Amino acid sequence: MSDDQVLIFDTTLRDGEQCPGASMTVAEKLRVAQALDALRVDVIEAGFPASSPGDFQAVEKIAATVKEATVCALSRAKPGDIEAAAAALSPARNRRIHTFISTSHLHMKHKLQMEPHAVLQAVADSVSHARNLCDDVEWSCEDGTRSDFDFLRRCFEAAIKAGARTVNIADTVGYTLPDEFYELVTRLRNTVPGMEKVRFSIHCHDDLGLATSNSLAAIRAGARQFECTVNGIGERAGNASLEEIVMAIYTRRDSLGVSTGVRTEGLTAISQLVSDITGFAVPPNKAVVGANAFAHESGIHQHGVLMNRGTYEIIDPETVGAGGSRLVMGKHSGRHALRARLDALGYVIGENKLQDIFARFKEIADEQKILDDEDIIALVETSEGAARARPILHNLQSEVSANGSARVRVEIARGSEISVASASAQSSFQAIADALAELLPGGQSLGAISIQNANGTNMPIVKASVSLHWPDGHRSIGQGASPDASVAFARGCLAAYTASRAPDKN
Repeated sequence: MSDDQVLIFDTTLRDGEQCPGASMTVAEKLRVAQALDALRVDVIEAGFPASSPGDFQAVEKIAATVKEATVCALSRAKPGDIEAAAAALSPARNRRIHTFISTSHLHMKHKLQMEPHAVLQAVADSVSHARNLCDDVEWSCEDGTRSDFDFLRRCFEAAIKAGARTVNIADTVGYTLPDEFYELVTRLRNTVPGMEKVRFSIHCHDDLGLATSNSLAAIRAGARQFECTVNGIGERAGNASLEEIVMAIYTRRDSLGVSTGVRTEGLTAISQLVSDITGFAVPPNKAVVGANAFAHESGIHQHGVLMNRGTYEIIDPETVGAGGSRLVMGKHSGRHALRARLDALGYVIGENKLQDIFARFKEIADEQKILDDEDIIALVETSEGAARARPILHNLQSEVSANGSARVRVEIARGSEISVASASAQSSFQAIADALAELLPGGQSLGAISIQNANGTNMPIVKASVSLHWPDGHRSIGQGASPDASVAFARGCLAAYTASRAPDKN
């Protein structure tokens, strides 16, 4: 492997799962591990086998399933931990034991209650023991960035002499600053004997919001492995985000001079997978994978993106599997964006009519904040000379039983015509989709659904993103919003249907 290749050590299944409330079942861990392997991360830290029978089982199953990545198991500097890690990893094609111990005075005194000489001996003994059981051993110093440098240097030297192939420094509490971390990594690489024979790794936490910055500073200083999690989940404020560092390296290779082997097109999908499994929603403004990462509301920005996407986007959305840019129609939007949205919805609007629609659009946006496709369609349909009537939700009634099954009655309006259908299903969403399928011909079926809460002007607003699959293989996506989740979902279905009926889809 060339010196400009940076390895990705993903610890979503170990450190990420330690985030309160983010624990996963064995089956869920296996799904994430398979997705990480498909993403082409280099190392998957599957768990801490000595911590529980469940973790042992998860590591063992992942070790037996993962095809390409190295499967890693964590252990303290204790023989029992190391042996449990080796046993759980036994089915793996490529395996690594990751053993660690604290090296800061604070941790040694109050947590380990060990003298420095005993810790130094434990470093040598644990790595040596692990190396007897596994060729690939990584050693880490917990709370390394708050450790005495001379002692830290001696620990690194002991780990390398004992057979560690990777040595890792952990900024366990997210304490260090990027310039400090750059200097620390540089000093260790230049002063520890044998460092040129091993891979230097870093593990950063986000307590001060600096995990990504610190990781990139360390890579500049010569680190060639970074430890991270999907969506940055983990203890307290979390870990360095896999997607942020990967895309920083991808986007700024001109400056960083390194690369990764990640299949970047899978970043959005794995972000959503981890979010769905853990129940931790991805913040809309999250870099790279957030819902707003490629969304634009400002009229100036929208006009720029319509002219040339590079004016306000440094990443092509398709590079991370995000599908495309999104122009959010709100009070900051301009005429160019409204024109583009109307074109996409299949309307041919003259300049005078556009001016009238735009004026009323601005009035509504001042109160409503965001207008979805259905709102824009309603604006056009209530204007004189509308090209054709589009389906709009007129009324929705829903009854949900204690076991979750639902019966709904849906009314849609096309101009002055009202159509009605009823349906029953195991969920209100499916019942609504079935009723709409009766009213809207085309053979479409319900695909993915994304529901999230947003702030409205006077009350909470639910936003629904709905995809429909069509017999010819194409997919259409629509968004709806309402204080009620079922209404938001129904509007999203109608918006997706409308998008599929645009001229270029026929």
